[in-house]
Amino acid sequence: MTGAPIDAASRPAIERGFRLQWEAAQNAHVLLYPEGMIKLNGSAAEILKRCNGETAIADITTDLERAFTAAGLYEDVVRFVQMAVEKRWLTIRA
Repeated sequence: MTGAPIDAASRPAIERGFRLQWEAAQNAHVLLYPEGMIKLNGSAAEILKRCNGETAIADITTDLERAFTAAGLYEDVVRFVQMAVEKRWLTIRA
């Protein structure tokens, strides 16, 4: 489901064919797929680690804000998830 608007209740999951892992040679988390690899910055990796198809964006945001002693991350999380859905890194589960 990629056509619906993304909101606080949306539950993103990493698309089939992609795998998130730490890559020591890159000194970063990467998103692996059959044709290659995407090197992620720290923020992207932290969001993707929480995209399991079960956890809603509201809860992902709360967890990130707690883990990093930050506030007001909701819009940033939604923007990243929207971009990742457009790039087909993530899908939204109903």
